Amino acid sequence: MSTEINVLALVKGNERYVFLFDDDNRVEMLRQLGRFAANPELSFTWYDAAVMSQKVRETALAERQPPPPRRFDLASRFSLPITDDVLTDGFEDEGAA
Repeated sequence: MSTEINVLALVKGNERYVFLFDDDNRVEMLRQLGRFAANPELSFTWYDAAVMSQKVRETALAERQPPPPRRFDLASRFSLPITDDVLTDGFEDEGAA
């Protein structure tokens, strides 16, 4: 069984914050966001941590939900040729005569 890796990135000016996590260490990822926000040497703020935490939680919710049901694309299964008769419906424009 392969483990899916989630990637979360934040760009602030010249700085890049890139986080990689899987389902097994999602909680540790949330803690790390708090550590970064608490570090005065980083430009990573508590607001950044809150937004990124929400994204981490959204990935967990998306993984728990079943995929949407497949819809049939009827347009690709049925096609009618378009001819001049179809475009005019067989009626002449009386005002044009």
